[in-house]
Amino acid sequence: MSTTVSARRALRRLPLHLAAGVTVLVCLFPVYWMISTAFTPNRDIQSAHPRIVPRTWTLDHFRRAVDADGFGLFWRNSLLVTLGAVLLALAVALGASFAVARMRWRGRRQFMLAVFLAQMAPWESLIIPVYIISRDTGMLDRLPTLTLVYFMMTLPFTVVVLRGFLSTIPPELEESARLDGCTRLSAFRHVALPLLAPGLMATSLFGYITAWNEFAYANFLIIKQQDHRTLPVWLSSFHNIFGTDWGATMAASTLFSLPALVVFLLLQRHVTSGFAAGAVKG
Repeated sequence: MSTTVSARRALRRLPLHLAAGVTVLVCLFPVYWMISTAFTPNRDIQSAHPRIVPRTWTLDHFRRAVDADGFGLFWRNSLLVTLGAVLLALAVALGASFAVARMRWRGRRQFMLAVFLAQMAPWESLIIPVYIISRDTGMLDRLPTLTLVYFMMTLPFTVVVLRGFLSTIPPELEESARLDGCTRLSAFRHVALPLLAPGLMATSLFGYITAWNEFAYANFLIIKQQDHRTLPVWLSSFHNIFGTDWGATMAASTLFSLPALVVFLLLQRHVTSGFAAGAVKG
């Protein structure tokens, strides 16, 4: 009897498993194609009959990508801008989420509504206002300006997630610490902040990926000087009047994707719990 029930359950779940398998295949195949092309010789890339599994492998594309002008400089610029935006967003969002989740003040609901509206607004629609502000303040062609733009992009989401996550932590824990002599700030730092670690990791990863992958502001708007550009702009350097070097482009894209992939794999468990906990209360 138990075997029959198990078989029926497995049969009912079969469509779900098939759908999950197809979804994974569709999502991962472009990534596989990018990586395989990065290791495929040019003659096979330009072949009229491409192969799913390359016949031969080469590292020449990675050598051209690493030896390209500005590789180390653009890598440094991307790291500085990304880390600066993430840390700044976390510092501001921690204070804002604490004020919304733990304090009662007039305009709190209107503040969260404004944050939600900022989160829903497409950032492409703000290109012209941001350009005008940067131009009038003399902040064009500067990496700090790009850092501030990415900070504004990631801040609303960070506030929303941390506020939801903080709402799941019982305030009685902080009250007990205050009864033991801690100040409000000290109680938050020693009690609530360690419990916020998954939420901090989740929002950090989101901010990191957003700032690391952003292209429009870095290429068309804020940055014009070659020495101040970032890695997404560097990827476009493999296209010239003679065509696109697809092997070097895919190798550069693979190198560009590795940091985000490594960070996600290291933080995957904490990120999943952080997003789930942050979505419990709106």
